Amino acid sequence: MRKLYFLLPFIFLACKSGTSTSNESGAKADSKPIEISYKVKESEISDFLKYLSSDELEGRETGTQGIEKAAVFLEDFLKKNKIKPYFKTYRDTLTNFDLPAFNIVGVIEGTDPQLKKEFVVLSAHYDHIGLEKKEQADKINNGANDDASGVTSVAAMAKYFSETKANKRSILVVFFAGEEKGLLGSKSLVEKLKKQNFNLYTQLNIEMIGVPMKRDYLAYITGFDKSNMAQKINEYTGKNTIGFLPKEAEYQLFYRSDNYSFFQAFGKPCQSLSTFDFENFDYYHHVSDEFKLMDIPHITAFTQELLPAVTKIAVSPMQEITMNK
Repeated sequence: MRKLYFLLPFIFLACKSGTSTSNESGAKADSKPIEISYKVKESEISDFLKYLSSDELEGRETGTQGIEKAAVFLEDFLKKNKIKPYFKTYRDTLTNFDLPAFNIVGVIEGTDPQLKKEFVVLSAHYDHIGLEKKEQADKINNGANDDASGVTSVAAMAKYFSETKANKRSILVVFFAGEEKGLLGSKSLVEKLKKQNFNLYTQLNIEMIGVPMKRDYLAYITGFDKSNMAQKINEYTGKNTIGFLPKEAEYQLFYRSDNYSFFQAFGKPCQSLSTFDFENFDYYHHVSDEFKLMDIPHITAFTQELLPAVTKIAVSPMQEITMNK
């Protein structure tokens, strides 16, 4: 997640017991959720995240050899799972960064002749902040939670759609570079998509889901009141999946991740899902943000619980997720 340094002095002041924050979603399941037999595998979540947050990638700073290794890893994953490049190759070159840098973009074509013209974007940023400049024993900001965890979940969802063909709408799978440099990857990509008259339905951006919250809902959504996405996800899962986190609104996190670039460009529901709540993880932009602290069962369960929602988003005959007026 981009630039929360100004928040750090307030994080510990903000901490209260997990039961003190109420869930204001008020969403009720008024239709039967889709039942998903597909199972997300813990071992695959673990293996993927372990490599993406490994020392070998040296913190994945945009424009470095470390993020280049991550790009190759993500390309290989998409190719192995028969997910086609959206452009001529998987690499979408950033137009707003001096060094060579790339978003990694794949597409899973929808199965419906009409609905496939609409796109659901599943995204996360695969860059991080690289190496510490001062001399110390551990210099690598591995970025396991931020945001290798989100990339891992998006990759697992992409594999699900590739294997099941459960999407009538087309799925754009995006791993952004340059998020930590000022949302550069998403800003660059939306300019190209706008010129193509890209028909966006909605975007789900996954940001920092490596550890669970102690609340009565699984995750929160940024810009909770901007659309009905939270309510619809809860309806689609039949669970209290998404809740309202007051700290998200206070710190305006809606504007601090790659969903915002898409919202600005398209004016459609484009929001981030997260389980980092300022109380459950002490190592934001810190060398201790490492794989060993990640809760693999939680990431697996998070991804599994979202599958009915992303499936319903990808198959509903009408555009049910809308902006609030």
